[in-house]
Amino acid sequence: MTTLEEMSARALARGPGCPAIEWEKRWIDWEEMRQIAYRVNDLVAASGADPRAPVAMVPRNRPNALAALLGLNATGRTISMIHVYQTPPGIIRDILRLKPAVVIIGAEDFAEEIKSVLREQGIAGIALTGMDAAAVPGCERSTAAFNSPPSHPQIDLLTSGTTGPPKQFALSYDMIAKHMVGANMLPIDKAQDPATLTPLYMYLPFGNFSGIYATLPTLLLGLRAVLVDRFSLATCLDYIVRYRPAFVGTPTAALQMMLEANVPREDLASLRSINTGASPLDPTVQRAFEERYGIPVLLAYGATEFGGPVTLMTLQLYQEWGEKKFGSVGRPFAGAQLRVVDPETGAVLPPGKEGLLEAISPRIGPHWIRTTDLVILDEDGFLFHKGRADGAIMRGGFKLLPDTIERALKLHDAVSAAGVTGVPDKRLGQVPAAAIQLKPGVATPTIAEFEQHLRNHVEATHVPVKWLFVETLPYTPMMKVDRAALSRLFASG
Repeated sequence: MTTLEEMSARALARGPGCPAIEWEKRWIDWEEMRQIAYRVNDLVAASGADPRAPVAMVPRNRPNALAALLGLNATGRTISMIHVYQTPPGIIRDILRLKPAVVIIGAEDFAEEIKSVLREQGIAGIALTGMDAAAVPGCERSTAAFNSPPSHPQIDLLTSGTTGPPKQFALSYDMIAKHMVGANMLPIDKAQDPATLTPLYMYLPFGNFSGIYATLPTLLLGLRAVLVDRFSLATCLDYIVRYRPAFVGTPTAALQMMLEANVPREDLASLRSINTGASPLDPTVQRAFEERYGIPVLLAYGATEFGGPVTLMTLQLYQEWGEKKFGSVGRPFAGAQLRVVDPETGAVLPPGKEGLLEAISPRIGPHWIRTTDLVILDEDGFLFHKGRADGAIMRGGFKLLPDTIERALKLHDAVSAAGVTGVPDKRLGQVPAAAIQLKPGVATPTIAEFEQHLRNHVEATHVPVKWLFVETLPYTPMMKVDRAALSRLFASG
């Protein structure tokens, strides 16, 4: 089997004039990608960091960060990803937890307090600017100690919380090479030269699993891509109109956005399908979209803990089963096995009964992985996702645990108790809403103060959209926050 190191080195060796990434309407070729990849590798080596020590990346969707990632892959470095969409204190918290030898981050995100922590900890810093990289003054050398390295190189990611609270999750280079690249499921004509195929729309942040799953196969297989900082309806429609692709991947929220914007049918006329599934899709939105545009919406279901998707509604399945399986996230693929169990007893349930999903993903191993997703697996092997059993909030492609937000709110000096629940949102599926019980006699802080407080402790996606101040939170007899009653409070308000 070709290793990830070999795949990455081979990609970086592609000739000048061979386009790789379109960024802000300009094509960046593989010569430019190679130059910055080699530059980053030289800086890491010059820092004196042990070759086995992890390198942390805090990446935005930029060509320079993609090139740096491939360069590190080519040299077999272990990489720890840190989410960029958080405040400097949040990034610092992750750096101190991960203890990398080197941190690579965009110059615009390299706040002074981050540099100060790197100097204190003896961690080298590399700043990415345009299509170049430079050592951060005062952080050129790495003297940081590190724990026992993994036996094989890997990319460490933070899970999204499908099977419990978010935790660090390691993707081995071998798994990426075999299951992501070698067995990729991109619906492309593999008989053609990849460089001549329609470029893919690349919007997923590659600091998380979905982004890695979409990014590495694209680049390593030689496909071109249109890279954007993050999804927006404007960039997506611009891509579709300019390149007339047969398919496009979008977040589920994009369908509601297209309906609300009343996008002309002719703008989407080239599409044979839209692929989505990072979060549940409201069936009424799917129905309205398909009826207006006549384009099949193909859903998938997966998780970081599964090493990717484990079910997929292909165009062939959609055409064969059609209306009978409307709303399904498809059948198992890539050797995955599924079963549904009773939430209380763990007993395996027959087809058609709702319960918790368990899955075996050969990418990960032969064991059953329990989720907190409520599903139905029908007699034909199609999976229907019904929601979450643990109260997790599905905000677009992000899965948020109310407990995480509540714990952060309780760190505020004015807060006596806090309750968080999800409330419906047409575009994102759900958004967090917080009810606050203040301590007696304190002045009521502003919503802006609470929002800033949260950004110092959790990622921006966790900041509630709706707020209530209550005298007493609703509780269950076991003195847990009654989330059903909380939801009713927001519904009535």
